[in-house]
Amino acid sequence: MNPAAAALAGLQLPLPLAVAYSGGADSTVLLLAAAQRWPGQVCAIHVHHGLQEAADAFEAHCRGVCTELGVPLDVRRVAARNAPGESPEDAARQARYQALARAARDAGAQAVLLGQHADDQVETLLLALSRGAGLPGLAAMPPVFQREGMLFVRPLLALSARAIREWIAEQGVAAIEDPTNEDTAFTRNRIRHQLLPALEQAFPQYRETFARSSRHAAQAQELLETVAVEDLARMGGVPAITALQHLPRARQANVLRHWLRSAHAASASAAQLEELLDQVADCTTRGHRIRIKVGNGFVERQGERLAYGALPT
Repeated sequence: MNPAAAALAGLQLPLPLAVAYSGGADSTVLLLAAAQRWPGQVCAIHVHHGLQEAADAFEAHCRGVCTELGVPLDVRRVAARNAPGESPEDAARQARYQALARAARDAGAQAVLLGQHADDQVETLLLALSRGAGLPGLAAMPPVFQREGMLFVRPLLALSARAIREWIAEQGVAAIEDPTNEDTAFTRNRIRHQLLPALEQAFPQYRETFARSSRHAAQAQELLETVAVEDLARMGGVPAITALQHLPRARQANVLRHWLRSAHAASASAAQLEELLDQVADCTTRGHRIRIKVGNGFVERQGERLAYGALPT
């Protein structure tokens, strides 16, 4: 039995649905299971990044599979360019989500299914740990989220890569092997090929235990978001210096992170946030000036409140 079928069996999702289909093993088992679970209610979306010589062959493979399944396929071509300070991987990911959401809306789909599995979740957590991430990073990938005005669902997060690939091999199902997945120049691939086998040997249940830790982090982050929303609302929706000074430093940091992210789509580094907190603490006179670079803009004092503005070009 397709291992993705059990993951989809209990899901109640708004129909019709789209599946993000790369042609790889993960999205292949997901597409096959979804087409069987909701016949006539599923379409596929293939994002053509044009980053590899084999990209056209990937598209041709996906077209062939979808034709055989009788599933409509929409191919979206993107040319992601990374902004200054943004990694090419992040730029490609953002362009991919935009393309998926746009194609899903055009098809009338109510949600997009993504094929990330348990090993992907572990890799994401380990990457976050290696970067010293806080709770949002340690929460790893949420099973359900909204982006670009579209609902995205990851139904395979409890399913191992081994279970997927063993079924693919047993059934003789054709799937693409992306050659870049073997390139250990990429950190994620080093984790996959070097670290995960060692974890498997030392801690056979690591997928389940790591996933549990990520769920705990997600719950804690949800609680912090609730506190930040309440604190910011009491300040009238914009950080007020005196009100901040009456909060513990950790709570100040929490509300400032929330404000920057929710109101300005900005993220402060640990060093920037510490500097901002120090400046807020020192702000005891009317003439005290605050102006600190954060993301692609700056935080400054405007009267008794903080404001965020774009950097001059």
